[in-house]
Amino acid sequence: MTDATAPARTIERARRAGGAWIGPDWRNIGFVLPFLAVYVALLVWPLFDGIWISLQKFDMFDGTGAYAGLANYKRLFADKIFLGTIENTALFVVMTVPAFVVIGLGLALALNRPTRIAAVLRATFFATSVLSVTIVTIVWKMVYLPDRGLLTNILAVFGHEPIAFLSSQTLALPAIAIATVWWGIGLPMMLFLAALQQIPRELYEAAALDSAGRWRSFRHITLPSIRRTTVLVAVVEIVYQFQLFGQSLLLTRGGPNNASRPIVQFIYETGFRDWDLGYAAAASEVLFGLMLIAAMAQYLLTRRRGEG
Repeated sequence: MTDATAPARTIERARRAGGAWIGPDWRNIGFVLPFLAVYVALLVWPLFDGIWISLQKFDMFDGTGAYAGLANYKRLFADKIFLGTIENTALFVVMTVPAFVVIGLGLALALNRPTRIAAVLRATFFATSVLSVTIVTIVWKMVYLPDRGLLTNILAVFGHEPIAFLSSQTLALPAIAIATVWWGIGLPMMLFLAALQQIPRELYEAAALDSAGRWRSFRHITLPSIRRTTVLVAVVEIVYQFQLFGQSLLLTRGGPNNASRPIVQFIYETGFRDWDLGYAAAASEVLFGLMLIAAMAQYLLTRRRGEG
């Protein structure tokens, strides 16, 4: 009968061969030290430094601050403008993230074909994601112009009056969301395409032999196979869309009447226009907390559904 502890004793003897302890070679840490140094300098240190600044009444001009405790956070949650930016940002995330997942998956399914037309369309849809936010906002400002914009001309064909999308409190944020989805749909599409191309074709052939239709194959083969990619796309887009800034600043300046002002724009204006850096840092930490909660909730919810 084989001794179950023999492998462990063999390893122990090998480690102590010659009376010298053979442990992990700590010299290997030299390979990761450059990355760790950059990571700590650019991410970890600014995170904790931002938390410290958020607890101060910080003077931007001379770089000094007086400890204020949680006073900045108390001000934030009594500030109606800041609370409005939380509502705007959360609503924007709700409008865009499901659209990125659904439209991205739909485009990937439609273009997952080895044809030239599909290749051209894939390149076309992905090309928008490499444009700068300035170009995107210029394009969509021309689309939304109430006097001679593209949408105005389309509405005129059907006999409708022009609509000032960017000047409407109810339509400004949805208009920014549409422009954002058009801009960023390329990345989710490519991620879904990569996942779809990893699914073995034999699964679909076996389903076809069992007389399974397209919907049944999609539900029982495609969706389970790309579940991890779906979670990835959702979490990445949640993090991205919580950082809405350039589109709202360039399209509406946060208006009308703060109806499209996001948290990042509030942070920017508070810190670099009003010079209240402690207050802006506190808003930044609230944004970080919201992003973390939303991303983790999406991940845990999707994981639980997948296990169920």
